[in-house]
Amino acid sequence: MFKNTSQHYGLLAIIFHWVSALAVFGMFGLGLYMVELSYYDPFYRDGLHIHKSIGIMLAALIVLRLIWKVTNPSVKPESEATPMDKLQNTIAHVVHVVLYLGLFGLFVTGYLISTSDGRAIEVFNWFSVPGIGELFDEQSDIAGTVHLYIAWGLIGLVALHIVGALKHHFINKDRTLVRMLKVPNATKVED
Repeated sequence: MFKNTSQHYGLLAIIFHWVSALAVFGMFGLGLYMVELSYYDPFYRDGLHIHKSIGIMLAALIVLRLIWKVTNPSVKPESEATPMDKLQNTIAHVVHVVLYLGLFGLFVTGYLISTSDGRAIEVFNWFSVPGIGELFDEQSDIAGTVHLYIAWGLIGLVALHIVGALKHHFINKDRTLVRMLKVPNATKVED
């Protein structure tokens, strides 16, 4: 099953989710490692190149993911029976929206850091994203500080997201987590 139904995530939505999650964790770890490196460390330039390249690729993936999300049926929450279910579903929706906003905040600030000197971002030496130069004084420093805070906030929200998924699985004993792990057989799925 490639597309979503109202009850199940399709293969593409699941792939978008897990590739994005792995990229976010990898980028966060690499970013933490890189801030400890000196300018003269042998991995400094390579780490920066990898971080920028994956960042651009992740930005493209998130845009594709959002396009897929709005062009596919929304998967309904497992339960909306009680006021507590409705509150939890509202919180989950808000967390998802803030996750996307945080990702775009990281993309914009990362771009502002990387292009403040006017140079393009080389993406794995496959193509370049043009630089815009310095738009405001101390652009790279200010954008760098905002980038750092957004990254930590995003990881905090991801942790909340994970706790919510685990709560659904182990406490509520519903299919919320399973629906993002397993693609149902298309012949057995009814919308």
